[in-house]
Amino acid sequence: MPLTHLSCFLCGRTYDWRQLINTCECGKPLKAEYDLSPQTLCKEALKDREPTLWRYREVLPPCEPITLGEGLTPLQHAPRLGQNWYVKDEGLNPTASFKARGMTTAVSMAKHLGVQKLAVPSAGNAAGAMSAYAAKAGMEAHVFMPSDTPQACILECQILGAHVTLIDGLITDCAAEVGRRKAAEGWFDLSTLKEPYRAEGKKTMGYEVAEQMDWHLPDAIIYPTGGGTGLVGMWKAFDEMERMGWIDSKRPKMISVQAEGCAPIVTAFNKGERFAEEFPNAHTAASGLRVPRAIADFVMLDLIRASSGTAIAVPDDEMIAAAKELSAITGIFAAPEGGATLAAARRLIESGFLKPDETVVLFNTGSGLKYLEALA
Repeated sequence: MPLTHLSCFLCGRTYDWRQLINTCECGKPLKAEYDLSPQTLCKEALKDREPTLWRYREVLPPCEPITLGEGLTPLQHAPRLGQNWYVKDEGLNPTASFKARGMTTAVSMAKHLGVQKLAVPSAGNAAGAMSAYAAKAGMEAHVFMPSDTPQACILECQILGAHVTLIDGLITDCAAEVGRRKAAEGWFDLSTLKEPYRAEGKKTMGYEVAEQMDWHLPDAIIYPTGGGTGLVGMWKAFDEMERMGWIDSKRPKMISVQAEGCAPIVTAFNKGERFAEEFPNAHTAASGLRVPRAIADFVMLDLIRASSGTAIAVPDDEMIAAAKELSAITGIFAAPEGGATLAAARRLIESGFLKPDETVVLFNTGSGLKYLEALA
């Protein structure tokens, strides 16, 4: 069994993976550690496996998968955007966003470890995904969302049978409410990076990009960043693949994109700081980017710098215009967060940070169908 233990991203303290746990004693995120070698999984074996993220099951949590067919989303070449640019379309996952990846692994492990009731604070898409996988698992779901969450996300959770509570505030206020009530209510908290296994599902985006590019990683990955599980997970995947002999030590420049109205990681990056302060008066039409404080701030900032990447903020009007342009040129109905990556790429080309001939992967993390109010 490759999964050996959990370890803290900050202090390194270790834990038995068989125990139900949220974060380290120091309050920071835990990561799943595996005993990996070229014998763990042969990449040639993948060609005969199911077209879901569970095709990488040797490097995923050892539990019975609760799956809706998530993962292996298209990587579309988009030469009309940029010579060697690609768009990874996560909007084609179940529940129309990349959040399905994290929730299939997190809900599966929670059920494996005996959990019956789940709770999550969410800007929308994570709540929808958790509601769907909890429904499939026969588990009770409690979601807390800002009252101005896109209506599609609210209805999605309600129709999937979740108990929905709307909060006048931000996702941080929703998280505080979950924190106040979870012990008395018997809920297990599935907040972003406040348990170890959502990142395990998200890391499969890194595995897929490598597989879809014939085991050659791109020069740059541009990723819309709220809580940051995708960035953290992909960076972890690259390390795991190198340990199994699938790729070499070359890494993409990891580029974090945030909204100008909510840019804690960009602010900390520009100041040269390792930890990000809570962003004041957070606001943006891209609900997935409206995360004023992230528990894995230091993990993101460390990996961005280690990859010679950068962090950049774009204004809402620019990201919405770019989402519409991306959609009209590629046929991918992009979310505002996907538009943010195109807007960022254009700015980075203009500044010279990206070269016109570099291979670049933009992540569209959700379907525009979930954001009709913002795109209208």
